[in-house]
Amino acid sequence: MPTFSAPDTTQLAYHVYGDGSPLVCLPGGPMQSCDYLGELGGLSAHRRLIMLDPRGTGGSAVPADPASYRCDRLVADVDALREHLGLDRMDLLGHSSGVNLAALYVGRHPDRVGRLALIAPSVWAVGIPIPGEVRRETVRPRHDEPWFPEAYAALEAITRGRATADTWQAITPFSYGRWDEEARAYESAGEAQRNDEAAGVFAGEGAFDPQSTREALGRFERPVLLLAGEVDPGAPPAVVTEFAGLFRHAELVVQPGAGHFPWRDDPERFVAATAAFLA
Repeated sequence: MPTFSAPDTTQLAYHVYGDGSPLVCLPGGPMQSCDYLGELGGLSAHRRLIMLDPRGTGGSAVPADPASYRCDRLVADVDALREHLGLDRMDLLGHSSGVNLAALYVGRHPDRVGRLALIAPSVWAVGIPIPGEVRRETVRPRHDEPWFPEAYAALEAITRGRATADTWQAITPFSYGRWDEEARAYESAGEAQRNDEAAGVFAGEGAFDPQSTREALGRFERPVLLLAGEVDPGAPPAVVTEFAGLFRHAELVVQPGAGHFPWRDDPERFVAATAAFLA
């Protein structure tokens, strides 16, 4: 597994899949190793995927300073990877909470990013609210699923400020286009890949300045793809549409029937849309 040194000397790891022009990929979680991304449904057939393990996850070392897990401080890690790869400008893909890091990177180094793909994006960095009713509307088409009543009741409790550990667990099926045994195993593996201590720091006080980030993204001149899952309450299409409106040159794709991991729900459709944009 190749490694490189972050500015604070923490040794960070990354994985490489496929050939061709590099695409640097930032996982979500937050602070989850890149293992769950796999090869993004076969996108590695079109691009050389450079998958970063954030500090403290996967093959990357635990830093001496836990405060360095904060999202804005991870920007330096991404730029160190770019330098290590010998790239003047890189195409960048972020998934979920990794989109926050991608957005901050673009805000700080817009000239170092080519094409930007934001998949099932978290919106913390840009401060777009997600009303509870929007989340509930997004999942209602799944009302015939056998697990729906329990999951929907849990989602209602969360969006009305009555969240518990049990309710968070109960809404897990909404993240998947198909809640089957394979999805259950994938979810269980993902839990083991996250660094919970790091996740608690990632969005801490001072991590984000939404107004300045929105302004910076509005000045970004390169092409941007925002891809949302049709039934994903974590990144509802209506909210991702608003996010797309922050950019000058944005393309919005809503993948039918997909949840929070669209490359798993329909790999062929996901790869077709993403590869076409990156080409």
